[in-house]
Amino acid sequence: MKMFVQNKVLFMAQAAMIAAIYVVLTLLGASFSYGEVQVRISEALTILPVFTPAAVPGVFLGCLISNILGGCIIPDIILGSLATLIGAVFTWMLRNKSKYLAPLPPIIANMIVVPFVLKYGYMVPLPIPFMMLTVGIGEVISCGVLGLILYAALNRYRGLIFRTTA
Repeated sequence: MKMFVQNKVLFMAQAAMIAAIYVVLTLLGASFSYGEVQVRISEALTILPVFTPAAVPGVFLGCLISNILGGCIIPDIILGSLATLIGAVFTWMLRNKSKYLAPLPPIIANMIVVPFVLKYGYMVPLPIPFMMLTVGIGEVISCGVLGLILYAALNRYRGLIFRTTA
């Protein structure tokens, strides 16, 4: 029973820390974290479900809080955060596959969802395929490039940083 409680507390602590880091990174880079062309440095954290399941609620809550604090409209708060959640869940599911596949779910989820939010929520007059391209490029930079750099930095210490028991 004690081990179960310790694991649950560790899970919640990891999720909370990941959410907090996501929020700070998003708000620090606010000038390029929102809009038609966005590169959220915080999206690099979507690689973390490879290391711990706590990253799934962590990046979701971080995105949700960032969108609220960033002054986003309700559809963006909900749908943008759900896109990050979907990406995190599928990254977790791909955790035992190639590290190069891990960034794909959040890239694809955001590439599909965000342009529709921009078009119909913010009334951005650009065509959806063009916004899919611009959002996709930003996600490739954030999740793909920065995410894989983060993966390389953390993988060596994964047992120490992301241990499952207290």
